[in-house]
Amino acid sequence: MLPARLDHEIATPIGVISDTHGLLREEAVTLLAGCELILHLGDVGAKPEDVAILERLGELAPLYAVRGNIDTAGWAESLPQRQDLVVNGWRLHLVHALADFDSTTACDAVLHGHSHKPRHEWQRQRLLFNPGAAGKRRFRLPITLGKLWADSRGLRGAILHLL
Repeated sequence: MLPARLDHEIATPIGVISDTHGLLREEAVTLLAGCELILHLGDVGAKPEDVAILERLGELAPLYAVRGNIDTAGWAESLPQRQDLVVNGWRLHLVHALADFDSTTACDAVLHGHSHKPRHEWQRQRLLFNPGAAGKRRFRLPITLGKLWADSRGLRGAILHLL
């Protein structure tokens, strides 16, 4: 589930998903197919069987995941609170809640979830990217995931609506 390598050279977009809350939609699987790397930014699910979400995503591509506040089942203890990796020379920092990000961390992008609100915003030479929530609908927020391109042309993302 968590590859040992923290430095990747890839040619396709990175799939970014968060806040599945026990539900991995087939549309999300379809949109993530073909990505060479997938990142889950926490709140996979609270039930023991929710680990199947990470297993399914890991079948599509190498997967990195961080623990969210509802990831309380025993399997989630192995998930880190934060994760740093490098993709095509771009430094990515993964954390579930942006409030838990240490602003002194050296990175080009902070990838976070938790709020269920999609975000693609540059602040002080750093991309703040939240793919939104891909699981159960919360309030009137959209059901979304993201794709991130990290290559010689720059660092950029897209929010994809599932419904």
